[in-house]
Amino acid sequence: MKREPAPHTLHEGEAAQAPWVRVTLSRVRGSAPREQGACMLVGATLTRGSIGGGNLEYRAIATARQLRAHWAAGATEPHLESHALGPALGQCCGGHVELRYEMAESGALPVPEPLFHLQLFGAGHVGRALVRALRPLPCTIDWIDERDEIFPPEAFAAAQSDAWPSILHALAVDAPEAEIATAPPGACYLVMTHSHDLDFRLGETILRRADIGWFGLIGSATKRARFVRRWRERGVPERALERLVCPVGLPGIPGKAPEVIAASVAAQLLRVAAQIG
Repeated sequence: MKREPAPHTLHEGEAAQAPWVRVTLSRVRGSAPREQGACMLVGATLTRGSIGGGNLEYRAIATARQLRAHWAAGATEPHLESHALGPALGQCCGGHVELRYEMAESGALPVPEPLFHLQLFGAGHVGRALVRALRPLPCTIDWIDERDEIFPPEAFAAAQSDAWPSILHALAVDAPEAEIATAPPGACYLVMTHSHDLDFRLGETILRRADIGWFGLIGSATKRARFVRRWRERGVPERALERLVCPVGLPGIPGKAPEVIAASVAAQLLRVAAQIG
């Protein structure tokens, strides 16, 4: 018979990791596996986050555990180290990093600023695959569809979870177009619903905002041409029409499986975020 874990097993396991040591890349010069400010947490047996892997991280973990034992005796002053990422360290990045070790208040990693705010219209196969691809990234997602039943069962529970760095709002609404007005300036929009008519209405509403960061529409070049002609007839400014990205995804990636499209679009959004930022 399978034994059920004791009610406090997870809490006690977390408590056993304390005190945590935070290791931060406080300064980066030249080529390095992670950016300045990246950090990891080191507990008794677990680690969270990463400063880039390789021998640098391996040594940092060992140092953090030595300091953890030392700090447990009473000393808690931050510790600084400097490393050249060359042959002596077993890494060939060629840059130079400085590490800061300090006691952490908890085992929770700092929450990074969102890379982008995305309004994603459509909870079909590609929409679901894209949300799965984006959830591990620091971003805000408004996931919008008319059909309550089309969302996966975990969507609404996941929206309340703090297990991911992303923030997810799953919204089943009767008038998806109305949600566009709630997006912040510079937001990204991606339209991939079950209805071409709804895609058209959403696209027009988005294009009439003067502050969009990016607008992608799933579909072919033929769909783009047809929609652009109709929007132009309806008085959508030419400058706004130039913002339309359709088809979506990075060029040169073959395949139309939902997961392939999602990976390509996720990479495209990261590139857009880097350009906007």
